Amino acid sequence: MSAARSPSRTPRLFRRVLVANRGEIAVRVIRACRDLGIETVAVYSDADRSALHVRLADYAVPIGPAPALESYLVKEKILDAARRTGAEAVHPGYGFLAENTDFSAMLAAAEITFIGPPASAIAAMGDKVAARQLMEKAGVPCVPGSKDIIESDAEVERFAKEIGFPVMLKAAAGGGGKGMRLVHRAEDLTSALRGVRGEAKSSFGDDRLYVEKFVERPRHIEVQVMADTFGNTVHCFERECTLQRRHQKVVEESPSPVLRDDVRQKMGAIAVRAAEAVGYVGAGTIEFLADPKQNFYFLEMNTRIQVEHPITEEVTGLDLVRTQIEVAAGFPLPWKQADITQRGHAIECRIYAEDPFNKFLPAPGTIEVLETPSGPGIRDDGGVYEGAVVSRFYDPMISKLVAWGPDRKTAIGRMKRALAEYKVQGLTTNIPFHRWVLDHPGFLAADFDTGFIDREWKPEAAAASLSPTERDLLLATAAVAELRASVSSSNANPAVDGGGSAPRSAWRAAARREAVRG
Repeated sequence: MSAARSPSRTPRLFRRVLVANRGEIAVRVIRACRDLGIETVAVYSDADRSALHVRLADYAVPIGPAPALESYLVKEKILDAARRTGAEAVHPGYGFLAENTDFSAMLAAAEITFIGPPASAIAAMGDKVAARQLMEKAGVPCVPGSKDIIESDAEVERFAKEIGFPVMLKAAAGGGGKGMRLVHRAEDLTSALRGVRGEAKSSFGDDRLYVEKFVERPRHIEVQVMADTFGNTVHCFERECTLQRRHQKVVEESPSPVLRDDVRQKMGAIAVRAAEAVGYVGAGTIEFLADPKQNFYFLEMNTRIQVEHPITEEVTGLDLVRTQIEVAAGFPLPWKQADITQRGHAIECRIYAEDPFNKFLPAPGTIEVLETPSGPGIRDDGGVYEGAVVSRFYDPMISKLVAWGPDRKTAIGRMKRALAEYKVQGLTTNIPFHRWVLDHPGFLAADFDTGFIDREWKPEAAAASLSPTERDLLLATAAVAELRASVSSSNANPAVDGGGSAPRSAWRAAARREAVRG
């Protein structure tokens, strides 16, 4: 049954939890369960038979072919695995079924606890228009925009002209950066509408949309919230998530380096109000857009644990995943708002198997050498090991690298040291890109907005600034990747595998020129 509906039961930790996910988040949940003495069940596709989360769990159940639509997204297979292994609860992690109301309802019917919010909260926040209406009713500031779904293109054009360009077109069922288009001029509306509707239909099966006024030079700041079944809701302060590429976060930090303390306190209080308005239980995140004057507006709520939760854990000392499990088991929150403080500064870099010098195309393959950094203030939440395969079927994340320091300058220095120590061979990673970010004057001065990377990242110039060792390693990795691609060309998919145009990419030419000069 849903943990949100049973505050009167006697709290008891689960004996066994099924983790309905893969990669680093599955590993993170398994470790939290182990801390609590809870047995774990992993599920895995054919492609993940040897994955780290499978190796770490007490039990493992195969759930089908590699494509997520045939394995991790099949609700019935997950439910069957939970029943067969006697799992009392299911932790969905993030992505896949984490925000699926039908899945939550299926578990409730089977008397298996969903470690997450009640289905009503997921549903309320899943429809972006309904969420806006609910937040406005609760007194949460929202970006000026349409109050309801806009059906016709003519109506979109009329409303856009009324609130003034630029505007954002957004899918009502959107999330994760999908189903969004920024439109600066009326003459661009038709093509943008076609793009948003098409992407929304293919991604969410729902092509309804709404319109918002675009906030110029915005910062993306989110607030972590946590609530129990006894009516206690707290915030765990904010995360700065402004550094994004195509609406996907790549570097996060906490606290925000620019937020005034009065704004921080107000934002936290409003985030709590927003969570209470939907009867929230568990870990969730209220996302805001802030303008240069630090006026902020509700963007959306993620009704799950976030990818970037480790930086909140580092600056608050809290274990958010452990608390998720305890709350779902019927325990009250172990702390009150006054107990939660920020200490120091934390930064997270998402380490991906992708080629930042070739349009950030995924670069799946086998990790032949893996040396992860350590030392003071360093945390690496990984989901792989030396010899593991980063599959083309899933998000190519290798790990989340976190650096903590007593202040931002120290945290940046530790992250730069950690990135220099991080060694991955056998495939291309975005580590050079992160080093570029941390050296950029705009980042160091905390002078950036959500368009920063699109404006500032120049692949050829960045490649020319690589050290000789980095150039040699990248060229060697590229050569191996090209050889493998030629061997398996009949199965190659350039859009997925990062093949095709990679041998002709600009960064390789720049790197070779610099190697000759050096």
